[in-house]
Amino acid sequence: MPSSIGFRLARLPHLWRSIIDRRLAPLGLTQTRWVTLYHLWKLGEGNPQCDLARAIGVEAPSLVRTLGQLEEQGLVERRACDNDRRSKRIYLTPAAMPLLEQIDSVVKEARKEMLAGLGENELEKLDGWLGLIESNGLAIQARDQDSPSE
Repeated sequence: MPSSIGFRLARLPHLWRSIIDRRLAPLGLTQTRWVTLYHLWKLGEGNPQCDLARAIGVEAPSLVRTLGQLEEQGLVERRACDNDRRSKRIYLTPAAMPLLEQIDSVVKEARKEMLAGLGENELEKLDGWLGLIESNGLAIQARDQDSPSE
């Protein structure tokens, strides 16, 4: 088994984001901001901040700062939840939509270029393999968290 698989799996997300970051730089978006906007768009509006933070994989305080910046740019709104005034739900503003369409176009083009040379059948297999690796990793993580450390 090639020993480089782990390194490649670790390197690919950095490479992917680096390509997209460079292409989105002219729009004045940092990685943190475009990732937050894109996840909010894909998750759907009105999600609580904590759900958005979990989906992105960041701590809530970091997301609060980013949302404040996006709010200052007029791209998102935070509204209090009806049943819990301390909790906030996140909504995109109309000004965010043209920007999101540009982000989506850049992401789709980068995906097409990064996956060049792979046919539909190969992409389906790759997706299945990555899903299996992720599932194995989640099982290991859960098992390790449940067992006492020595």
